[in-house]
Order: sequence, then C-alpha cells, then structure tokens
Amino acid sequence: MNPQLSIPQTDLRAFCRAHAVRELSIFGSAVRGDFGPDSDVDVLIDLAPEARIGLIALQRMRDELARIFGRPVDLLTKNGINHNIRDEILRDAQVIHAE
Repeated sequence: MNPQLSIPQTDLRAFCRAHAVRELSIFGSAVRGDFGPDSDVDVLIDLAPEARIGLIALQRMRDELARIFGRPVDLLTKNGINHNIRDEILRDAQVIHAE
C-alpha cells in the first residue's frame, strides 16, 4: 500500500455499514509503485446479497468515497468487473475493510 494514500478507517467502516458493503479493496496505482499526488483511487467493493444498488447510487457512493479519500475514485463492484481484467484486479486488490 502506498504511504501517500490516507485511509480513514472510521469513515470507511461507516460507509461500508451504510451501503451494505461486505468488503472494500483498493487496486491499481494505489498498491503499485506509480501512485502520485494526482492519482485517483481504484476501489473494488463486494456488496451484501441483499443490497440493491443502481447506477445513481453507485455514483453517489463513488462521490462519498472521493470525499473520504480526498481524491477522485474509480469504483467497481466485484460482480461488475470486466471479465478481461478480472483476474488481474482480483490478484492485485488489497482488502482494507471487511465485515
């Protein structure tokens, strides 16, 4: 994990509880060596089975995570990962919150 990325655990716990997120991981430049001051945070979430999240809710969640991290966020759901890059993302992802 890159030391330039601040991870406010209290805010993340509250976010995950509010949105039925079972697991929240980061991947991409935040876990590689090329993360910089202008980098966004790539976030992967695994939702509880009972969660019913539409596109607008996902956009709001992305915006809320951007406020928490203090930088832009790209948000993916585990079920929504493109199959062409799924293995790479899952291999590199680092769990930072799990229920």
